[in-house]
Amino acid sequence: MIVVGGEALVDLVPGAEKTNDGLTSLVPRLGGGPYNVALAAGRLGTPTAFLSRISTDRFGQALRDRLTASNVDISMVQEGPENTTLAVVALAPNGSASYTFYTEGTADRLVADPGPLPDDVTVLCLGTLGMVLEPGATSYETVLRREAARGVLTALDPNIRADLIADADAYRRRFTSWLPDVRLLKLSDDDGEWLAGAAGLDAAIKSWLDAGVDAVVLTRGGDGLAVHTGSVTVSVPSAPAQLVDTIGAGDTVQGALLSWLHDRNVGTLTDLGESGWREALTFAAKAASITVSRSGAEPPTAAEMV
Repeated sequence: MIVVGGEALVDLVPGAEKTNDGLTSLVPRLGGGPYNVALAAGRLGTPTAFLSRISTDRFGQALRDRLTASNVDISMVQEGPENTTLAVVALAPNGSASYTFYTEGTADRLVADPGPLPDDVTVLCLGTLGMVLEPGATSYETVLRREAARGVLTALDPNIRADLIADADAYRRRFTSWLPDVRLLKLSDDDGEWLAGAAGLDAAIKSWLDAGVDAVVLTRGGDGLAVHTGSVTVSVPSAPAQLVDTIGAGDTVQGALLSWLHDRNVGTLTDLGESGWREALTFAAKAASITVSRSGAEPPTAAEMV
C-alpha cells in the first residue's frame, strides 16, 4: 500500500464570471499537493491511504468524501475543529498557477505522529506544505525517518512555496538532512533551481544522489519528464494535451509514478534500468496530460488511461 502524507486544502480558482466591482469570481476546488497525489494513485486502482489532519468543517467533509470516492483509505486521517487551509490561485496566460495561502491555525498543520505505519505499507510519499509548516512538519519528518529505516520506498516532492518559507537557507539545510532517508526525489525544474541556489541544478542533482537519493525525477512543463540516477539518465516528452491549466499536473506525475512502481513491485529503484524508467515516465506523462486538459486538479482514472 502507498501512504501519502501532507496537507489537504481548498484552492479558490478563478471562475468565468466578474463581480460588480470588476473582480474575478473564485470557485472552490479541493486540493493540496499530497492530497492530489493520493487521489491520482487511488484513482489508478493502487491501494492508497492518506495521512493528514482534516477539519470537521464543510470543506473538510468534502475533502474526505472525495478521497473515499477516489478509492483512498481515510483511516489514517485525523480530525480537528480548526479551519481548512485555503489557497487563492492566480492563473497566468499560459495556464501556470501561483498561490496565496491562508494557513494560520488550520487543521492540516496540526497533524500528529501516528506511530509506525502498518506492515503492508511499502511506499511513503511526503511533501509540500506538510514539510514546511510546524508542528506538522516535525511529525512527518519523524514518520519519514522511521519508515525509511524499515525499508519502505520513501518519496519526497518539496513542491516549493517560497512565500511560506521564512528562512530559505534553513529550509535548504533541513531538506538536505532528509535526503539520506529519501529514495525518490521528485520536483519541478523551477523547484530544483530554487533548492540548488548558486550551485546550479546539475551540481545539485549530483549532490542529492551522493547524499543517498536513488533517483531524481524532474518535471519540465511542456518539455516533459526526466530522471537521473547513479547509472542512467532518461527523458521522455510530454504527452499531447489541450491545456486548460496546470493545477495538479506535478502531483499527478508523482501519484502515477508511485502507482506504476507499486503495481510492479519495484522496491529498489537502482534496479530499474533505462527501459523501465522510460515506461514509468511515459505512463506518468500521459496521466498528467489528462489532468492539464481540465480545470483544477482532476487526475485520471485507470479507465481513462487505457
